Amino acid sequence: MSYCSSVFRLLGLLALLLALAPDAAAQGGRRGGQRLGQLENAKIAFITNRVSLTQDQAQKFWPVYNEFSTRRRELNRSSRVLRRDVSENMSDQQIRDNLNQSFALRQQELNLEKEYFEKFQKVISLRQVAQLFVAERDFTREVIKRVSGAPGQASQAIPGDD
Repeated sequence: MSYCSSVFRLLGLLALLLALAPDAAAQGGRRGGQRLGQLENAKIAFITNRVSLTQDQAQKFWPVYNEFSTRRRELNRSSRVLRRDVSENMSDQQIRDNLNQSFALRQQELNLEKEYFEKFQKVISLRQVAQLFVAERDFTREVIKRVSGAPGQASQAIPGDD
């Protein structure tokens, strides 16, 4: 990649991050909200870089991705609630119902990924969609690796913060 295109990509990414900054600031002044905002910004930078989004693609892609992310987060939240609800006091039928609901949520997540697979292809190439799914997994692994590293490493839990 040439120096000029690298500069333009960096400027485009910076413009995108500045456009999203009010959303991060709206999360409140709490350290947790700031950290979450930093993590989201790092994820945007990581994915933008790994998927090689142009500025034009990024402007079209991120609203679709954010919609996907919100819907997936809601499904994951519901799944976590179900997993927490399992207790020794539950009847076999309650456990069965809980597991069936869990399976249904996992199927909904798969359906959501299929739906957005189609939507993503309208704004980025098929190859970039494949790179997106790999980049998401790699970002998550990197965050987990940094958080679960040596004590005191949690402050470096955001890829790209180095």
